[in-house]
Amino acid sequence: MRVIPSRRTPAVTAAAVVALGVIAVPAHARDASAPPLPRVSASVETPSLFDDEAGGNANADDPAIWRNAKNPDRSLVIATAKEGGLRVYDLDGRQVQSLPAPPPPREGDMPGRFNNVDLISGLRFPDGRHDVAVVSDRGRDQLRVYRIDPKRPTAPLVDVTDETAAPHVFSAGQDEVNEQRTAYGLAAYTDRRSGRSYAVTSRRHATALALAELLPNAGGKVGYRTVRTTSLPSSFTLPDGKTWAPCAEPGEEPQVEGMVIDPDTGDLYAGQEDVGIWKLDADLRSPARLIEKVRSYGVPGTWNPATEECTAGADPGFGGRHIAADVEGLTIWRDPAQPARRGYLLASSQGDDTFAVFDRGHGNAYVRGFRIGDGAGPSSPDGAQESDGAAVTSEPLGRKFPNGLLVVQDGHNTPATTGPDGEARTDTDFKFVDLGLLKRAARL
Repeated sequence: MRVIPSRRTPAVTAAAVVALGVIAVPAHARDASAPPLPRVSASVETPSLFDDEAGGNANADDPAIWRNAKNPDRSLVIATAKEGGLRVYDLDGRQVQSLPAPPPPREGDMPGRFNNVDLISGLRFPDGRHDVAVVSDRGRDQLRVYRIDPKRPTAPLVDVTDETAAPHVFSAGQDEVNEQRTAYGLAAYTDRRSGRSYAVTSRRHATALALAELLPNAGGKVGYRTVRTTSLPSSFTLPDGKTWAPCAEPGEEPQVEGMVIDPDTGDLYAGQEDVGIWKLDADLRSPARLIEKVRSYGVPGTWNPATEECTAGADPGFGGRHIAADVEGLTIWRDPAQPARRGYLLASSQGDDTFAVFDRGHGNAYVRGFRIGDGAGPSSPDGAQESDGAAVTSEPLGRKFPNGLLVVQDGHNTPATTGPDGEARTDTDFKFVDLGLLKRAARL
């Protein structure tokens, strides 16, 4: 599709990180004549997280990569685990630290539930600059901020959230918070012109986006204030003149989760799960442009309350070709070997267990896709399916990943295990992929 040139904002700095549809992928989405996508295997995987009481209701979701500039071998992966809080891993995938999500503010209220995470490099504190991780707390409709202290190797994250200046992002009160239309996706950045740092969040089951400024105080804590909000469309006019909205449970709108901010241009890429990828300025001032549609875009659906699923109608053929809903984790790959091309936007195509690659330097044109498959050895990590969040860096990470690293959530980790009740457990984790291997396999 034609890409409308964007209005540019001042360049920003950001850690390049960022992330469930119910309509089946239409028949035209699977082209039998198309060659198979390149495959690459992960070299590292993290321990399993289990979304049940025995496993602490921990469900892997979104990763961020923190590079230790003084000692790249001691770089970290910081990842959300929903009600399980945060996990911090070293480059061997070993858990370094586990931080709990906050408890409910009162009995009967929702507990903390960490959804997405992103990094700010060099946030200004009274005692100097510190790197921080910013987290969307879906359970309590807040942002939380953690300072990264490399001098604490076994507990590098320190909660510096200013509880007195951490208002609800979207909700008017606790009763509305408990309905869980709360802070969901997240991307963070620093405006190079002003030096101020921000987080963009999306709202669960809605199309709203909010821009919040991060505000360190004299005591070394960080609060925030909402600067402005905007909303993406919830219904669309198709080329045949009909109006279409993605099928969903009554009262729910097509939500955004995966988001990333281009550090070179200040553009925000936002993945509306059942619609496609939008591009707009990170300050939320510009109109949004839909630059890539999911394959099921325009497919009518009818909600079935008995099955809690949508029954798809005939495909009118207005969808895209490269992403099977949901569009999930988005991340920016800045290729230092090809600075003129600026690198790529990577998107998780959750509906067919693939990843799509778009060329940032050529109007976000599609380049190719790839899969993360099972390793060759009996003890090698399995592949990544139903992937949610993703994070990439092309910076060298010591001896383990000298060519950079891609980290993705695996929503269907294998082998399957059972819990104390004998039932199958929801098993998720994160896969680490050597960026040099991916580059060769996918010919990027």
